[in-house]
Amino acid sequence: MNVLIAPSLLAADFAALGRDIEAAERGGADFLHIDVMDGHFVPNLTMGPPVVKSIRRVAKVPLDVHLMIEEPDRYIEAFAESGAAMVSVHVEVLPHLHRTIHFIKSLGIRAGVAINPSTPVVALEEVAADVDHVLVMSVNPGFGGQTFIPRSESKIRAVRQLLGAAGNRAHIEVDGGVDASNAARLVAAGATILVAGVAIFGAADPERATRELREAALAPVQRV
Repeated sequence: MNVLIAPSLLAADFAALGRDIEAAERGGADFLHIDVMDGHFVPNLTMGPPVVKSIRRVAKVPLDVHLMIEEPDRYIEAFAESGAAMVSVHVEVLPHLHRTIHFIKSLGIRAGVAINPSTPVVALEEVAADVDHVLVMSVNPGFGGQTFIPRSESKIRAVRQLLGAAGNRAHIEVDGGVDASNAARLVAAGATILVAGVAIFGAADPERATRELREAALAPVQRV
């Protein structure tokens, strides 16, 4: 699979969001990652469907919506109608995860399952054949700019093994502390979508930072 780059708008300048989106797209962004937080499942509040709808009007690449909320089933359809091309829900909040995955697919968009750092990979076992992508959180969700949790590399490998055993070549997305220093290792572990916020929008030139992240991801892994 190709390496795909998904700049996270959580770290963008909301006073100049259109400008930042255009810069990331010029740099070769494949998706725009949108973190939706409810202040309950995670300790922060962010964007809702109206903001996603506004972003869709200016974005040229698909929108990757990550629902970090307690009752995602209530809002999935609204985000799909607002322009999401793919939606990720958290395994930790859904007792009927299989049903939710297939509901997302019924809306004509891609269905993903996100997993927190403390959640074991085995929690995905019963839906491994059904997902379009798995989102491995490599920080504890809720805030941008956190430090990457090194254990996440082995978790990505375990997810890739689980998907392989299910005969599913689904994407593995990794979100949290991703930058040029670890991108190649994450790809080597099995990640195919890299979400990056501060590494792109915290840089002086987001266009160049987007391009350089892809270059770093495709570089040979430096063994210590």
